[in-house]
Amino acid sequence: MSFEWPWQYNFPPFFTLQPNVDTRQKQLAAWCSLTLSYCRHRKLYTLDVMEAQESPVFNNKKIERKLSVEAIQVVFEELRKKGNLEWMDKNKTRCLIMWRRPEEWGKLIYQWVSRNGMVNSVFTLYELSNGDDTESEEFHGLEEWMLLRSLQALQTEGKAEIISMDDGKGVKFF
Repeated sequence: MSFEWPWQYNFPPFFTLQPNVDTRQKQLAAWCSLTLSYCRHRKLYTLDVMEAQESPVFNNKKIERKLSVEAIQVVFEELRKKGNLEWMDKNKTRCLIMWRRPEEWGKLIYQWVSRNGMVNSVFTLYELSNGDDTESEEFHGLEEWMLLRSLQALQTEGKAEIISMDDGKGVKFF
């Protein structure tokens, strides 16, 4: 399935941060939406600021326009304020991108567990994110850091308990 680019993506001024406050807010909202949609489509969970400028999201080769590194950082800061991004380092060069929040992933995982009658079952983290049973699920392939955060959210709700196992971590669902 190919990615659907929004109309603004082929509009050259979209690649220059606009000086008007209202216009800039709409532009940043569009950039945030585009970034999250693209990362979701490609199942990207980490981004590098310098590499991002060369990625198709911020570099439209068709119209020969790319967003500046400074503007990308503004977009990333907006995503951070909304809770969709966390910096991995003090210099803000790499980040975790959360196109779905841990609570949302947790809800999806728990729905799958409930739907399949697996409440009161124990799973390894590998079984949940890479097992044959979850292949058709959206959380299949979820990176371990996000899986753990999702399970921690479920643990807070009393629906799961993260446990230590011989070969790492696992989870029991209630």
